[in-house]
Amino acid sequence: MQDKERILAVIQAYIARMPSLPVTVSKILQICNDPKTSPSDLNQVISLDPVLMGRVMKLINSAYYSLNNQITSLVRAIIMLGINTVKNLALSTAVLGNLGGKGNFQALNIDGFWRHSLCVGVMAKLIAIRRKRDNKVLEEYFVAGLLHDIGKIPLNNKLSAEYMNAIALTDKDHSPLYLVEERVMEVNHCEVGRLIIKNWNLGAAMEDVVYFHHFISQYPGENRDLLLTVAAANFFANSYQIGFSGDRYPEKLPLEVFEELGISLDDLESMEQKANAEIEKAKVFLSVSV
Repeated sequence: MQDKERILAVIQAYIARMPSLPVTVSKILQICNDPKTSPSDLNQVISLDPVLMGRVMKLINSAYYSLNNQITSLVRAIIMLGINTVKNLALSTAVLGNLGGKGNFQALNIDGFWRHSLCVGVMAKLIAIRRKRDNKVLEEYFVAGLLHDIGKIPLNNKLSAEYMNAIALTDKDHSPLYLVEERVMEVNHCEVGRLIIKNWNLGAAMEDVVYFHHFISQYPGENRDLLLTVAAANFFANSYQIGFSGDRYPEKLPLEVFEELGISLDDLESMEQKANAEIEKAKVFLSVSV
């Protein structure tokens, strides 16, 4: 058993050296938190970042939106996509750009990890749509799902031998991965993920989802709907083995979660085909190869 303080010091040093979010993305997050933000405000920021501008234009003109005529105006694209979609496109691509490289993956398979993460993001959004959540918050469900396991990346990178041991023990003992992480390393990916979210100032909602998605019964806060939705989406991704993030034997989700969300296991099953199609679409505009 290793000393938790030493482990956390290693992880925190890794997180401190992680590239910060690009200035453009930080500025977008800042101005999108202002309810008075307009498409022209976003246009001023995005137009200074050719890569992000290209992604926005690629998205609006992709098969994802199936428009009859090509959109060539950035402002028009922002209006049609919506401010929240553009914000979360910027955030998602920045995260993948900073952490998506093979160098960060020693124990886990990079393609399996990101496919699992995309699946949870896509399913969280699909569940939110089915439950008729406000269109303005749908992209938040996607990003929360995409980032829920982000804490596995530093563990994977800095403690790869221990992490490979943890994954092997989950298979041997048929135990949930986060519990085995605690046994082997005295820290789990939820704790580590929260450190990343704090470091990047991504807000309380993302922090709550990342930290509590395996500890729903302990959650005391106001972002419960987002948390439960991501937990249900994670359950789906693991149950249907879409991608792989090391957790072959996750805990069963309490039935109360489905009751509170007003959905059933049959509802999740009926979304499988749609989820796989949405994953393929998301790969296109996030430029992920999984």
